Amino acid sequence: MAVLERMGFRVRRSPLLEAGRHHWWSAAPPAEIAEEFNALLRDPEVRAIIAHDGGQTVLGYLDLIDVEAITADPKPILGYSDISLLHLVLHARTGLVGFHADLATPGLGEAWQAAPIARRAELEKLYSTLLTGAEAIGALPAGPSWECWRAGRAEGRLIGGVLNRIVLAQATRFALPLERFDGAVLFWDEMGGHASHVWSYLQVLRHCGILDRISGMVVGIPREIGGLAPDASPTLPEIVLDVLGDRDIPVLGNVEFGHAGPNLPMPVGIHVGLDAQQRTLSLLEPAVRPHMVTGPAG
Repeated sequence: MAVLERMGFRVRRSPLLEAGRHHWWSAAPPAEIAEEFNALLRDPEVRAIIAHDGGQTVLGYLDLIDVEAITADPKPILGYSDISLLHLVLHARTGLVGFHADLATPGLGEAWQAAPIARRAELEKLYSTLLTGAEAIGALPAGPSWECWRAGRAEGRLIGGVLNRIVLAQATRFALPLERFDGAVLFWDEMGGHASHVWSYLQVLRHCGILDRISGMVVGIPREIGGLAPDASPTLPEIVLDVLGDRDIPVLGNVEFGHAGPNLPMPVGIHVGLDAQQRTLSLLEPAVRPHMVTGPAG
């Protein structure tokens, strides 16, 4: 909350953050979460929503979301992990730009606090500008971990999220139509599981035709994935390039978004430019509409 307030935003905590609330692996059953989420979507005083954490329940309430409220009053929704499903599905249904960005507690309240002071200041300025500004950000601040896995340039809509959540979203009736991937720059990260799972998820994207449609790929820093070794095969670049085969797609790897945090924001649906060899990723248009830019927000 202190980080958000320092950016100039007014912060309101939602009722389900009340201490002691839990249902299985979440704060409440999906219907109750959807009820609170819909209330936030309908509240004109709420100008943006940031998820507390990634959770495991989004699949349970995809069909309970008030889509008309989003269309009537679109507002930024921030989060990653399971929130990837929200970004993809809501973008498919309404065109809403989803902010694949840091969560409240594991991000702003944890990963940001462990980052160097200069990096925190850079991220605060970046998030504030992205959420309130009417101009394109341009190049995101590159980090020393960024690697060119396959050279080339691409421009297109930024589409992605957690790799396994992209696969799950495409298995629902709310899936992004395949044509939405035409010319897109696909971004993804992954946490947990095994290297063979990453390979398998990418094979699913190949089989359903997504890899034949995209113009570029940006890969986040992997976290807690078994079977990946920097000095032995397979490495993550080897897995990605194996599945891509001879597709002439530029690939930029080890970019700071997703579970490795602190996150660079990746706005789902906006036009971006990628130059893998130069290790640049640029946001070429603003992420919020002019009427959404209202300064400090709740």
